Amino acid sequence: MWQRSTHTWNSPALDGRAMELRVHGHAGARVIVFPTSMGWNKEWEDRGMCDAIGDWLAAGHFQLVCVPSLDAESWYDESVHPRHRAAVHAGYDAYLRDEVLPFTEAANPHPFVITAGASFGGYHALAFAARHPHAVHRALVMSGLVDITRLTHGYTDDLIHAYNPAAFLRHEHDPARIAALQRLDMIFAVGRDDTLRAQNEALSADLWQRGIGSALRLWDGWSHDWPWWRQMIRLYLGGHD
Repeated sequence: MWQRSTHTWNSPALDGRAMELRVHGHAGARVIVFPTSMGWNKEWEDRGMCDAIGDWLAAGHFQLVCVPSLDAESWYDESVHPRHRAAVHAGYDAYLRDEVLPFTEAANPHPFVITAGASFGGYHALAFAARHPHAVHRALVMSGLVDITRLTHGYTDDLIHAYNPAAFLRHEHDPARIAALQRLDMIFAVGRDDTLRAQNEALSADLWQRGIGSALRLWDGWSHDWPWWRQMIRLYLGGHD
């Protein structure tokens, strides 16, 4: 069995909101785990994702840091303008960058950082890693939404662009950031019959054309649910295959 712990603090980036992390494992590569849309920090535990790699957690190969989401108040809040949703997400991004990452490093100095998530968690894993490629080394995007304008009904502006991987990755021109993105190991795993397949394929192809590598893994059928994600995490957390 592996070590589990819970950690809560009032986030300065989120105006003092209490944010709770669920940590699995005592050592190894630090994995920032994002839940599915509007999910909770115990979701991976409850859905068997931790059990799928339980031997790795117990052996100290990986440490999962499961974060809560603010999706209900950001991208999924249809009652407010999309720009306001992006602003809420910007605060969440700052929480991850300025609070979660330093917390994980203080608790576990392992230098390798991974982001991982499925479905809308895949969006978060990619968006955070690609915005901070100097701090993250691998992004595992399982059945992920990579174009946020699906939730903004096509609307975009400068703030939405900044947090939409399908947009900012295609328009990055800073040589230093491009070099960092070239070092980032991006893995897209998606079902052949998943409606998100096309946007995953298009982004992966565009990245390759820009000299930024990525691994695209197509699975048979829909493959957009926990039984498949439990297999994917076992296959890809440590690399492409």
